[in-house]
Amino acid sequence: MEIQICNLGKISYGNALELQRKLLALRQQQKIEDLLLLLEHPPVLTIGKKGKNNKTTNILVSDKFLREQQVEVFETDRGGDVTYHGPGQLIGYPIMDLTNHGKDIRKFVHNIEQVFIDLLRNYWEITAFRDPEHTGVWLEHGKITAIGFAIKRWVTMHGFAFNVNTNLSHFSWINPCGITDRDVTSLQAITGQYISWDLIIQQVIESFCNVFNLQPITIEQEQIKSYLGSYEDEKA
Repeated sequence: MEIQICNLGKISYGNALELQRKLLALRQQQKIEDLLLLLEHPPVLTIGKKGKNNKTTNILVSDKFLREQQVEVFETDRGGDVTYHGPGQLIGYPIMDLTNHGKDIRKFVHNIEQVFIDLLRNYWEITAFRDPEHTGVWLEHGKITAIGFAIKRWVTMHGFAFNVNTNLSHFSWINPCGITDRDVTSLQAITGQYISWDLIIQQVIESFCNVFNLQPITIEQEQIKSYLGSYEDEKA
């Protein structure tokens, strides 16, 4: 099987969320193939289902501070609590039909975790692991990949956030994923070097496709725009 992969560069969370919703609808209708969007966000806080009732507890800075820093806050329908996205963090949004991947949500999340466990071991000789109590990928120094999905009619949206060259001080604005006793880390912090963005994207693509046994097909943003044209035609 194939998966189309598109590098969107830096895009606002709101625009990316709207894009995901449209692509999810097209995938549900079998009008597009499985797709993986890779991108960065400007600084933003997102709140999953688990965090909507206690967002004032796990966001540790004031609304005034967030406005001054031009940080938006979004409530979302993904799983999990509050998390931070920002520059230097590689975001991946798989739009995948799980009816072609075993119809097993637990296995799907397990495989996403495996992508980063394999990547860190194979390319960086870093030992990463799962925590049975908290979804994501961890090192001894803290969490390096956050994971949160929504599954709608067996099609996925939202995804993973891999801390590569991320400004870790921004995580002090929140209790990441509602966890108060664990740190957050990044590949840059562990290696002591700035990580090539093109290199890490290629490593994510290779690791993702190896775990899911998929053939990557790179597409450009123009192809995504053509998909959106199909969506608008459907709504007309």
